[in-house]
Amino acid sequence: MYYGLSNFYQNHRRYVKSRDDSQLNGDNSSLLNPSKECEPYRTNEDKPIAPCGAIANSMFNDTLELYRIDNDTRTPITLIKKGIAWWTDKNVKFRNPTGDGNNLTALFQGTTKPVNWPKPVYMLDSELDNNGFINEDFIVWMRTAALPTFRKLYRLIERKNNLQPTLQAGKYSLEITYNYPVYSFDGRKRMILSTISWMGGKNPFLGIAYITVGSICFFLGVVLLIIHHKYGNRNTSADIPN
Repeated sequence: MYYGLSNFYQNHRRYVKSRDDSQLNGDNSSLLNPSKECEPYRTNEDKPIAPCGAIANSMFNDTLELYRIDNDTRTPITLIKKGIAWWTDKNVKFRNPTGDGNNLTALFQGTTKPVNWPKPVYMLDSELDNNGFINEDFIVWMRTAALPTFRKLYRLIERKNNLQPTLQAGKYSLEITYNYPVYSFDGRKRMILSTISWMGGKNPFLGIAYITVGSICFFLGVVLLIIHHKYGNRNTSADIPN
C-alpha cells in the first residue's frame, strides 16, 4: 500500500537542503544545536527542533485503514508497518541519540517537536525499535522525491496462502483519518495498491524514459546519417589554386 501526493515539490533546492543529517544520525551535539540549513524550522520558542528542517516539518501523517466487507461484517486487513524503509536508512543513516538507558523521552529532553507535528518524535510509535528518528514512516518521508507527483510506501500486506491472492476479489472499505491538508498547494492525495517483487513495485517511469531517450537518439542518428551522406563527399581540401 502506497500513499501518493501530487503538485508537491520535494525537489525544491531549499527544501532538499532543509535537514541536519548529523542530528538524524543521533549526534548529541547536533540534537541541541541543529544546522542553520534548517531555518526557519531550526528552533521554536528558544528550543531546538528535533527533527529540524522543512522536510520533517511537512511529514505526511494521514492514517489509512483497509477493511474487507463480507455480509455487512468488516474484517480489518493486517497492514505491516515495518520493513518499508531501506535497510541502509534504518540501520546506518538514521539513529536515535545515545545516552543512559533507552528512555527516548529523556534522550530528547531539551528539544521540541516540529511546528506542524501534533506530537513529538519520541511518540511516533509505541515500539522502541520503530520510534524516534528510526521510525520507518519518518524515514520513508525523509527520502525526498524527484518529481512533484510521487508515491511512498505506506504499509505491506503479507500473503498468507500461496494458493490465494493477497487481497481476494470482493468489497473493501478504506478509512482515512484526515490530518494532512493539501488544498493550500492545489495538491491531491491518493492510495495505491501494488504487487511488489525483489525489484520493488511497478513503476513505468524508467521504461518510458528509456524509450523516449532511445527514440530521440535514433532520430538524431538518422538525421546525421542523411547529412553525412549528402554533404560528406564534398571536396574539403584547403589547397588554394594558382
